[in-house]
Amino acid sequence: MWLQKYLDKLPEFCLSRWLLIIPLAIIFIQQGLAKFPISPDDAEAFSLPYIVWWFAAYGELGAGVGLIVGGFLSGWMGDLLTRFSGFVIGCIMTGVIWVGEPESLLDVLLYDNLHVLLWVGGLFFALRGKRT
Repeated sequence: MWLQKYLDKLPEFCLSRWLLIIPLAIIFIQQGLAKFPISPDDAEAFSLPYIVWWFAAYGELGAGVGLIVGGFLSGWMGDLLTRFSGFVIGCIMTGVIWVGEPESLLDVLLYDNLHVLLWVGGLFFALRGKRT
């Protein structure tokens, strides 16, 4: 009862949004940090150019941090940062799915659940921003 009164006073606060932001951000921050130190050998293991691997590492880290920071910022800056982070997540996940060279879209939907879920999470924030 007392918590609801407190939450009603915070117009920008939405608990359900944070239930999506936190796990998505943690996964992307973790995956970004796992790529450090960035080396050409790691990029070669996935048959990627070094520059793509570099952008993936910093993009994952930046998108995860951007979702969290964007959630705390109010106004258009928070909305823009949240949307941009969601867009970056969608781009990275599209690349991850392509690198896996699936045979069909049905294979992706049926057998690549985690990547599809992360892609949809990024798409949600890219399209919705901070709106609740």
